[in-house]
Amino acid sequence: MSQRHAAPAAGAGRDLRNLVMRVAAAAVLAPLTIAAAYAGSWLWIALVTVAAIGLYVEWLGIVGTADEMRGTAAGAAALLLAGVCLALGRYGPALFVLVLGLVGAAVLAPQRRCWSAAGFVYAAAAQFACVLVRADARMGFVALIFILLIVWATDIGGYFAGRGLGGPKLWPRVSPNKTWAGAVGGFLGSLVVAGGFLVLGFGRILPLLALAGGLSVVGQLGDLFESAVKRRFGVKDSGHTIPGHGGLMDRLDSLVAAVVVAAIFGALRYGMDGVGRGLMVW
Repeated sequence: MSQRHAAPAAGAGRDLRNLVMRVAAAAVLAPLTIAAAYAGSWLWIALVTVAAIGLYVEWLGIVGTADEMRGTAAGAAALLLAGVCLALGRYGPALFVLVLGLVGAAVLAPQRRCWSAAGFVYAAAAQFACVLVRADARMGFVALIFILLIVWATDIGGYFAGRGLGGPKLWPRVSPNKTWAGAVGGFLGSLVVAGGFLVLGFGRILPLLALAGGLSVVGQLGDLFESAVKRRFGVKDSGHTIPGHGGLMDRLDSLVAAVVVAAIFGALRYGMDGVGRGLMVW
C-alpha cells in the first residue's frame, strides 16, 4: 500500500478510535451527571464545585501560571468555600467569598494576572450558574436537563454534520476543524430537543425553540472562545482528564457558556430563586 493511501486509512482509524472513546466516556459521565442533578442539594453542588476547581486549574495550565501555587491555592480554596456556602443556601456569603477569591487569584499571580483572574471568573461563573439553575425546587431539575441536552445535542449534531458534510470552515484561524455544516447541524439538534420538551408539555413553541436555538449558539461560541484561548497560548488540549475529549474545559466549554447565559436569563425573569421557572415556564 502506498503512503498516499495509508495516510487516509490511518486518519480514519484515529477518527474511529476517537469516536469510540468519546462515546465510552459519555456513556459513563452522562448518567453520573444526570443522577447528581436529580439528587440535587449537596451532591450536585459537590460535583459542580469539583468541576469548577478543575476548570480553574486547567485554565491556569493553559495560560502558564498553574505552577504559581499561592494563586492557584487561593482560587481553589475560594471555590471550595463558596461551594460550602452554596450548599447551605447562603448566596450572599458565597458571592463575597468568590470576590475575595478573585482578588486573591489576581494579586497572588506574579505574572499574567488578568488571565489568571479571568480563569477564576470563568470557573466561578460556571459554579454559581449551575447551582442557581438547579436550586429552583419547582423546575430546577427540568431546566438543568434541558440545558444539558441542548449542549449534548449541539455537540452530537455538530460532530456528525461536520464529519459527514464537511464544507467551508466556520473560523479556521481559531478552530480549523469546525465547519458551518457542523454549526447548523448542532443548531438543528437543539431544536429537536426543544421539540421533545414541547411534546412533554413544557413551554410554548416559539419561546422554547428560540431559547434552545439561542443556547445552542451560545454554547458553540463558548467552544470557540476556549479554542481561541488555547490557540493564544499554543495549547492543543486543556488536559487529558477525559478519554477522547481532552480536559474538563474541552468537554465543558459549551456548557459553561450556555448555563451562565441561561442562569442570567432565568434570574432576570423570575429572580435568583426561580431561574428554572424563568427558563421553562412561558
